[in-house]
Amino acid sequence: MSKSYKDAGVNLEAGYESVERIKKHIKRTERLGVMGGIGAFGGLFDLSSLKIKEPVLVSGTDGVGTKLKLAMLMNKHDTIGQDVVAMCVNDVLAQGAVPLFFLDYIAVGKNHPEQIEEIVKGVCDGCVLADCALVGGETAEMPDMYGEDDYDIAGFTVGAVEKSKIITPEKVQIGDVVIALPSSGVHSNGFSLVRKIVLKDNAVDLNSTFEGLDKSIGETLLTPTRIYVKPVKAVLDEIDVHGIAHITGGGFYENMPRCLNNGQGIEIQKGSYTVLPIFNVLKKLSNMDEHEMYNVFNMGVGMILVVNPSDVDKTMEILKVNGESPSVIGKIIEGEGVTFK
Repeated sequence: MSKSYKDAGVNLEAGYESVERIKKHIKRTERLGVMGGIGAFGGLFDLSSLKIKEPVLVSGTDGVGTKLKLAMLMNKHDTIGQDVVAMCVNDVLAQGAVPLFFLDYIAVGKNHPEQIEEIVKGVCDGCVLADCALVGGETAEMPDMYGEDDYDIAGFTVGAVEKSKIITPEKVQIGDVVIALPSSGVHSNGFSLVRKIVLKDNAVDLNSTFEGLDKSIGETLLTPTRIYVKPVKAVLDEIDVHGIAHITGGGFYENMPRCLNNGQGIEIQKGSYTVLPIFNVLKKLSNMDEHEMYNVFNMGVGMILVVNPSDVDKTMEILKVNGESPSVIGKIIEGEGVTFK
């Protein structure tokens, strides 16, 4: 034990204990291509093991934002790791790439090994859902940067796609159909506003319940972000998907047009998808108008696929077989942006 380092607020032994605790969780994420194990200075992945003739690597990095503050208030840390994985892997998926491996970075004010294990368990849960390996990471104990019970988490993923199958807006045509995959809730965007609405403006007890919610509002808000890798990969294996958009910060208005060409817009049919009850609760508590809600939140749609009309039935069938509840919500039209019909 380094007494001097411990006097400075860093407990090396707690760090070693954390590593031992998380090894069993990391083991669950191993997949084809992983070389070596945790403990080296870098994570190794054998790209030649994949059946890709012209592999293009697609990378993504993201965090969870202030959803972490709710996890700390609720003292619930076992799902926030799935959030950080989802935010990264769903982004690379939008370009047709299947995530291969993941790395995480956890910064803490004080290393609590039990808490670190909970966080990393969530990361591993997410990696299993995304079929990607956790090949490394970093836990940094920084007592002068964070309070004893504070932490932050960020992630980084690398995926691969056949060069000829990269999804870009070039394939999207007027008349293409938009299929939505449902979200599980607020996911991991807009939580600075959520916390203002719920905690600051209305002083809501996070353990309280609201009409339409089957859990407390705190538990509902902590519902982890959905990971769409496996069902969408099943579609990509059989369908020429023209566009994909991950609905994150910026809601419908910012994210959906990112998969379109100039001069193209999306016409959404109202009532064609389910607006989750949590969004009705937030709207009622905040008095936000509908346009602003759709400009901030996913409103129940976590991802969209754009396909040729002739491929709609097959795409819907594949998604349902893979456990999804898809909805046809609109089409590509001439114009710009997102409109509602």
